[in-house]
Amino acid sequence: MGDTNGQVVAGDNEQGNQLDRPTDVLIDKETDSLIICDSVNRRVVRWSRRSGTTQGEILIDNIKCWGLTMDDQRYLYISDYGKHEVRRYQIGDKNGTLVAGGNGKGADLNQLNDPTYIFVDQQQTVYVSDNDNHRIMKWNKGAKEGIVVGGGQGEGNALTQLSLPTGLFVDTSGTIYVADSFNHRLMRWPKGAKQGTVIVGGNGKGEGANQFNYLRGLSFDRQGNLYVVDRDNNRVQRFSIE
Repeated sequence: MGDTNGQVVAGDNEQGNQLDRPTDVLIDKETDSLIICDSVNRRVVRWSRRSGTTQGEILIDNIKCWGLTMDDQRYLYISDYGKHEVRRYQIGDKNGTLVAGGNGKGADLNQLNDPTYIFVDQQQTVYVSDNDNHRIMKWNKGAKEGIVVGGGQGEGNALTQLSLPTGLFVDTSGTIYVADSFNHRLMRWPKGAKQGTVIVGGNGKGEGANQFNYLRGLSFDRQGNLYVVDRDNNRVQRFSIE
């Protein structure tokens, strides 16, 4: 906190151990490592945080991964935008179990269309940013189809709509926070709500402190501060949300 310069912790271009357009990352505290969606290389890699590590370990390959998360039982969840599905993996398992989508590209309740970021709660409920369907889907554990919990009214900028949603977080009350990427705004959808509210942005595309230029990931810290990847402004912004 407070550093003005970062430190490379994964990817070593000089050694040739490169990443290509990584889209998501998590910290696995049990193994003190990073797990990374190495998107263009079509693989998920694990990279030890111990100093001197110069090479990652491939956990899953031949996957068009975008988002990943881990639940309390250390199951790994990965969205595959090539197969339009989300799978759950035990570490070391290459095949996984289907938990959302998997019925081809489409807009039916048992389908996804370019899933990006995902969130999993303590009940192993899977929330998915269903990017090209402009909606957030909720898949209860073991369900054969999902439930629309945000957007789903076509692409647009009304409060009932989303445009290519990406980053996603769900709090313990079931309130959804979503990066509404092409609307350049952050939205909050309370559980059961038919429309969301804009909490940051929504002031057009731009470089101002209350503007974004296409959004990507988002995350909260323990103090409730919200961090947002403001993609085409090449910056990360922090906000205090009431």
